[in-house]
Amino acid sequence: MTILRHAIRFVVAALVLMFVGMVVPNFAVYGFWNALLAALVIAVLGWVIESLFGEKVSPYNRGIVGFLVSAVVIYVTQFVIAGISMTILGALLAALVIGVIDLFVPVKANFAGRNERG
Repeated sequence: MTILRHAIRFVVAALVLMFVGMVVPNFAVYGFWNALLAALVIAVLGWVIESLFGEKVSPYNRGIVGFLVSAVVIYVTQFVIAGISMTILGALLAALVIGVIDLFVPVKANFAGRNERG
């Protein structure tokens, strides 16, 4: 995968975070650059969790465990990026909205050397 495809995916992920910040109560993203940094942090945290615990707890995996891990990753991101604030309920709702958006506009980055299948 080229650098340009990764960059496009991070921009799309940042736009999704900004949209979620507009529609989800108790979840706020202050500016595009903060959203872009948050998308990077979420991707890195997701990769670390998937590397440590396997695909079954991946934030991108379907199911309740993936959903809860995604919410935790989103919630922890606010402590790394100053331009984001949320409550636990806001993180849960954001994970739900991002999961629904991901069904229509997948922004999953291909990490850990997995091949894409088209």
